[in-house]
Amino acid sequence: MHRYRSHTCGELRAADVDARVRLSGWLHNRRDLGGILFVDLRDHYGVVQLIAHPGTSAYEALDKQTKESVIRVDGLVRARGAENVNPELPTGEIEIEVTEVEVLGAADPLPFPVFPEDGVSEDKRLTHRFLDLRRQRMHRNIMLRSAVIAAIREKMTALGFNELATPILSATSPEGARDFLVPSRLHAGKFYALPQAPQQFKQLLMIAGFDRYFQIAPCFRDEASRADRSPGEFYQLDVEMSFVEQEDVFEVVEKVMTDLFEEFGGGRHVTSPFPRIPFREAMLKYGSDKPDLRAKLELVDVSGIFADSGFKAFAGKHVRALAVPDTADQPRRFFDQLGEFAMELGAKGLAWIRIGEDNALTGPIAKFLTEADTKALVEAVHGKPGTAVFFGAGDFDEVSKIMGAVRVEAAKRAGHFEEDVFRFCWIVDFPMFERNEDTGQIEFSHNPFSMPQGGLEALQTKDPLDILAWQYDIVCNGVELSSGAIRNHEPEVMYEAFAIAGYTHEQVEQEFGGMLRAFHFGAPPHGGIAPGVDRIVMLLADEPNIRETIAFPLNQTAQDLLMGAPSEVDEARLKELHLSIRKPPPSK
Repeated sequence: MHRYRSHTCGELRAADVDARVRLSGWLHNRRDLGGILFVDLRDHYGVVQLIAHPGTSAYEALDKQTKESVIRVDGLVRARGAENVNPELPTGEIEIEVTEVEVLGAADPLPFPVFPEDGVSEDKRLTHRFLDLRRQRMHRNIMLRSAVIAAIREKMTALGFNELATPILSATSPEGARDFLVPSRLHAGKFYALPQAPQQFKQLLMIAGFDRYFQIAPCFRDEASRADRSPGEFYQLDVEMSFVEQEDVFEVVEKVMTDLFEEFGGGRHVTSPFPRIPFREAMLKYGSDKPDLRAKLELVDVSGIFADSGFKAFAGKHVRALAVPDTADQPRRFFDQLGEFAMELGAKGLAWIRIGEDNALTGPIAKFLTEADTKALVEAVHGKPGTAVFFGAGDFDEVSKIMGAVRVEAAKRAGHFEEDVFRFCWIVDFPMFERNEDTGQIEFSHNPFSMPQGGLEALQTKDPLDILAWQYDIVCNGVELSSGAIRNHEPEVMYEAFAIAGYTHEQVEQEFGGMLRAFHFGAPPHGGIAPGVDRIVMLLADEPNIRETIAFPLNQTAQDLLMGAPSEVDEARLKELHLSIRKPPPSK
């Protein structure tokens, strides 16, 4: 018999009754019922019940061993009585009568229980991540991640894509976040940058003629943590294709995402095909460029109706209305709670009216609206008796942010929200440029390597703020999975686009020399995208926090509490790297 096990803990069934077996695993739980000791033994594959009788060496050994100790047991497979069968376990028809126990790794007292999975602070969980990963939910999430990545590789290869690796040590790139820098020992005063994305390299692969590339690519960005963004590093399904237009990219990604979410989504429906929503339409209707389409409500611009109305609080402001049907039975508390929700987001309040029979209006601002205002408003929101209408007023961005969140919250509270479904969409037609509110300068609004719609002529003849780009985002249930674009592959277009953003020829050549040189030697039209693996798994696992889908994430302040990173470096190492440390003065 094998030194440690003849079977795994999840393998044995009724057909194995009377077999002599050897198992190894962690002491998951222990119960003493009427003098008989019941122990759950757990390994990667499952849980099996052990029994030991009083007066035996096995009983004494199991009785004194701490939870999460690693043990090896020998024993006989016994059938459970019909009244003791556990249908929740694949091994629930049998148990192991233990004859021998060996302790392979004793466990100290636990800082928190692995079973049951009681609440514990995230910092404590991350400090002892090796214990946290033993919990059933976390183990399931990490195995889901592994299965999803394996399926991605299979699906991409079947579609004719080749998995190619790109460098980790490279030069800085303008991806919109701070780089992690690595000092060079051989080249004093110079630094490598960890890639924010393999953007330039995957384009160079297309120029080199590889046609269809993909990679489960590690990306590194020195940016703040969010519930759907892990600080430090993340992984993405990096994709690039030659001789394609936007719809060609969409066709591939829709197939892969639909297949993935149907395979791993636990029976939740995947809506297909994915609708295409222009960026400006998304901001107007949903208040967001990553709309949650499970909410069956839309915003309506009613600024014109209030421009000359008697409600002076809205005069001269951008006003967005949200119509919520079937609210006749909603109590006043429904309106007050949505108002409180809006105020938590920064609103001063949330005005509202209710449409009654004959389109008569009631509510706090109804008295300020004339008969003409009422008629125009009811028509604009397609209102019917029993519809409540909420209003937000202010500048466009502020109203979009607040009313976009109110839209989803109202849909959930009023029963206009779809559960158990994955609703994807494409956001298209992003502006190529935007104006920096602080400096007034024109900047790239998205990926600087994108092809502008209209090409060089658009760059030379249009107002930069009116130029759209062949850029797109894929969104699922309000979570942005990825940005992508049809790339610019023409040197003159690149020079002109960067000139509008304030770059000189010399700066472009200095920062993107490799890419520019490649463009001069026959670059094909190409495009791509890079859906985030962490976010895909987060959605499939139905986890609100992305760190629950990563084996060893940094915490919210970008620290590895288990390994102690970032850490200080001694003076000898700094000298070798030609570095000295200048710490900021202590805060007062």
